[in-house]
Amino acid sequence: MRRQLRQISMRTKLTGIFICVLPFFIVTSQTAHAQVGITGVPFLQIEPDSRAAGMGNSNVAIADNASAIFWNPAGLAFQKGSQLSITHANWLPNFDAGLFYDYLVGKYYIDGLGTFAGHITFLNLGEQVQTDEIGNEIGKFSSYDFAVGASYGFDITPDFAIGIGTRFIYSNLVPEGTETSAQVQASAGTSLAFDLGFLYKSPIFMLGENKANINFGLNASNIGTAIQYTDEQQKDPLPTMLRAGFAFTTELDPDGYNKVTVSADVSKIMADRTVEQVPGDTSRTRNVVTPSIVALFTAWKPITFTPEQGKDPVTLSVMEQLMIGGGLEYWYADKFALRGGYFYENPNNGNRQFITLGAGIRYDIIGVDFSYIYTIQERHPLEGTIRFSLLVDFR
Repeated sequence: MRRQLRQISMRTKLTGIFICVLPFFIVTSQTAHAQVGITGVPFLQIEPDSRAAGMGNSNVAIADNASAIFWNPAGLAFQKGSQLSITHANWLPNFDAGLFYDYLVGKYYIDGLGTFAGHITFLNLGEQVQTDEIGNEIGKFSSYDFAVGASYGFDITPDFAIGIGTRFIYSNLVPEGTETSAQVQASAGTSLAFDLGFLYKSPIFMLGENKANINFGLNASNIGTAIQYTDEQQKDPLPTMLRAGFAFTTELDPDGYNKVTVSADVSKIMADRTVEQVPGDTSRTRNVVTPSIVALFTAWKPITFTPEQGKDPVTLSVMEQLMIGGGLEYWYADKFALRGGYFYENPNNGNRQFITLGAGIRYDIIGVDFSYIYTIQERHPLEGTIRFSLLVDFR
């Protein structure tokens, strides 16, 4: 559907800067990519906290702070206390387009009930110029994506927990009433989605004289109704994500001053959409979207697509659709942390390949985390992306 919004009718023309960068954080500017290109509201895939971002986006089996609401809400079941965290990033700094991303999340423990959490996600896509059919400026408008949601985790056993979450999604790309080339008026897109997560944390065991444990996590996020900006023919599936991983933590000395965590996540976009002719109108096509809860089972198949007009079709196997992230975190006295990681995505399915670096510090109730992306590909849109997160723990 976003492709249709690029084809504005003669009644109203809009500058295309923001449309050009809509898929910025999951694709390069050179090609269109498989499942990545068929989903709407891709801002839901932006990793929100600097800690996990510094570990190669691998956190589904850790999920031990308020940002568990994104990675795996089951992690809330093992948390107590209250926490507030905010993450800010100037998005796509190489474009110098004034884009930014903000994520506010908080958790609150209620004795006897467990830990609840809520979040607000905002992606500013900048100010755009609106012109008439002959190019005269007639005004300006702002484009943005927004989501708000809540999550809850509860334990089934002392070692195993389930988490659930829900969110409302609002995507405002063009002014209300903008008419597309198909003479259909556009409006803001809305949707509802939910998450379901599982987390197992092994009992503490000994490696020599040092304590250790291992976690396994699974999370399905953004399961919900397709989003549309025009008519029913142009619906897009949500970026439903299935993520699985492990985290192994061990102390490096008997006193526990030094400890290391190794983590790894494997994830896949679970979207299934086909394009067909609109019955009775050979000039138009429509999107047939498989419900996202069904797509969790039907999306396990090869995908064939044409990356560019005039190019040969490309087929991606299921393995080539997987995204892989791994990370390493070192803590000294639970006060200072160093992090590193690597993230890989097939060149024809998003082409995110980067090294991540990060650090963190905790003092009393305050925590600060930092992450930096070093992209393997030169001039990648994500090159040089920096995230800062501020945490406050209330006692």
